Order: sequence, then C-alpha cells, then structure tokens
Amino acid sequence: MTAIHNHKVLPPLHLARKLAAEFAENAVERDQRGGTPKAQRDALRDSGLLALSIPRQYGGQGAGWSETFEVVREFARVDSSIAHVYGFQHLMLATVRLFSRPDQWQPWFEHTARNNWFWGNALNPLDTRTLSKKRDGWREFSGRKSFCSGSADSEMLIASALDETTSGKLLIAAIPSSRTGITLHGDWENMGQRQTDSGSVSFERVRVEENELLLEPGPLSTPFACLRPLIAQLTFANLFLGIAEGAFAEARHYTLKESRPWFKSGVEHPGEDPYVLRHYGEFWVGLEGVRLLVERANAQLDEAWRKEHHLGAEERGRLAVAVASAKVAASRVGLDLTSRLFEVTGARATHAALRLDRYWRNLRTQTLHDPVDYKLRELGDWALNAALPTPTFYS
Repeated sequence: MTAIHNHKVLPPLHLARKLAAEFAENAVERDQRGGTPKAQRDALRDSGLLALSIPRQYGGQGAGWSETFEVVREFARVDSSIAHVYGFQHLMLATVRLFSRPDQWQPWFEHTARNNWFWGNALNPLDTRTLSKKRDGWREFSGRKSFCSGSADSEMLIASALDETTSGKLLIAAIPSSRTGITLHGDWENMGQRQTDSGSVSFERVRVEENELLLEPGPLSTPFACLRPLIAQLTFANLFLGIAEGAFAEARHYTLKESRPWFKSGVEHPGEDPYVLRHYGEFWVGLEGVRLLVERANAQLDEAWRKEHHLGAEERGRLAVAVASAKVAASRVGLDLTSRLFEVTGARATHAALRLDRYWRNLRTQTLHDPVDYKLRELGDWALNAALPTPTFYS
C-alpha cells in the first residue's frame, strides 16, 4: 500500500477517499484470499479515523453519525469488509457510551483515541452458549460466541454472557482481546464479507472485572440506551448502500469501456442500447430512493443522539421506523442491482478474475444478519396500527 502523508490534517472524508483508493488496489485479490486484512487495518489505525466519532474532549474528531456513516459508505464502495469492521468500531464505541457510566466510557474513549485501538464484537445476543458465574468481586465468562466481526487484530472486545443466577440476564462487558482465556478461532469461511473475521470466539474461565461490566444504565434500559440497535441497523443500511453504489460504478465503467452491443440492437455502442438504458434508469431510481431514506435516517439519528437522556420513547420509536425503512430499501435495491448488473455488462463480465459477483455475495451474506420480513412486519404494524417498534437488539 502507498503511504499517505500528512493524513491527520486532511478532512475525514477526504482521507477516507484516499484510503479507499488504496484499499481498492487489491480488494479483488483479498476477497478471494479471505483472512485478516492486517495492512488495511493498520492503515486505519494510522489514519486516526478509528476515533472519528469520539468527542474532541476525549481525543477524537467529534464527528456526528452522518459524517461517520459517510466514511463507512466510502469504504463500502470498494471494500465492504473494511467498511463493516470500521462501522462496527463506532458501533462498539456507541455501546460503551450508551450502556456504561461516564467513569467507564470516558477512559475507554481516551485510550482508544490515544492508542488507536480497534474494537471487536463478541456480543451476539442470540448465541446463548457463553455463561457468566459470579465470583468474589468479579465475573467469570465461559463458552463460545459466533459471528464475532472484527475480533481478530483488535485491542478490545464487547462480549456478552448469560448470568447463571438471574434467570438468564444478559451481561455485557468491555474487555481486552488479549486477556487470558480468550481464543479467536479464525474460522470465518463464508461466501461473502470474507475479511470481516466474523468467526467464533471461545471464553475459557475469562476473568471480567466488575468495572468492565456495562451495567449503568445497562442494555436497552432507557430511550437513549435503546439507540444502540438503531445504530447497528443504520450501519448496515449505509453499508448496503455503499456496496450498491460501488457495484453501480463498476458496472457503468465496464458497460462504457468493455461491453459490446448486442448484434440485433442496431446501435454501435452499448450506451445507446434502449434496454441497457432502461436497466440503468431503474438502477438510478432505486439508488436515489435509498440515498434519500438513508440520509434522512442518518440526520434523525444525529438529532436523537444530541438529545441524550432527554430523548423520549416516541421519538426513539419514530427513528426506529425511519431506520427500518432505510434498511429494507437498501437491502432490496442492493440485492436487485448487484444481481442484475450482469444484464448490462454481458457474458464476459462473469470472468472469475473480475469477481464482479463479490458485490452480490457480500450483500447477500450481510443482509441475512436479521430477516427483512420481520422489519416489514414492524413497519406494517406501524403503517396500519400506528404501533411503534418494540426495542430489541435488532429493532
């Protein structure tokens, strides 16, 4: 990778574009290889962008969610694995901010900004195999977690376990990734998002201190704390949109530079073919609709975030509707575009070296994170019965 000089004086989006151009140089090769993108993760560390959403008083850049998600989209256009773990970096920081006390999250923010920490995910509330036992002044986590995105090459983990003594209460903690008893298995071998390191993590009698547990105010305890799942869903919506925008750009380039007109079209260039133009028109309308929905939801999240503990339950619920709408649209339009792009590029575009299928594979893999059908059910309940979504870790 080419070194970026004086990167910390560049505006964040300008810097992200420079990094994205570097990531694009070998994104196809890395998609095939899988594994941990160590050089790219280190470039993110060196860029200072890991602290983009951390307030300035704690050493960060003080960006809002709209700006942070703009960077996620910029990366997603060329490398959705990097965009995924980068988005999760800020989701994990939001998790400690929303669920823990100021004397906990403030030092974590300061250390992250000062030391360029990467945060990984081992939360997965649907995987109940990790249990917590109460010891004398500390907790013990033992078990296994799946879908632990960004866990490899991270300094900190957000991990969860079920309390054995309180009817399965979910306990969430922020702990060093290198702590004794934690094993990262490196077993992520899926068809898409191949460099997110979303495999499994084992906890063998891992010691968790009381001041590492996120108990006050705790998970989903207030309307403000209930922003956490909406940040997760909106991270995905921006990721999906970025993937679709990247697919559109690459398909457009191929159509204009490499494709040949069909022999019965009567035109000299595929850019004049009425059927090709129709497809691109449909792609454009779909993308424009998603962009408007996503950017509206981003702005509403910024507003809700600024209200902090003054945020009301109804305001949070209306944001949930906006976020779900954006995510459903981004899922549907993205899957349609990444599948149909071959209709405007032609048979030669299926050559394995191009790996144009990676856009669909990456999007299809990630859109299965939680079913769109249940989002539509919630939106239908809102549209018909004016019932706002009930906060969960997925809505």
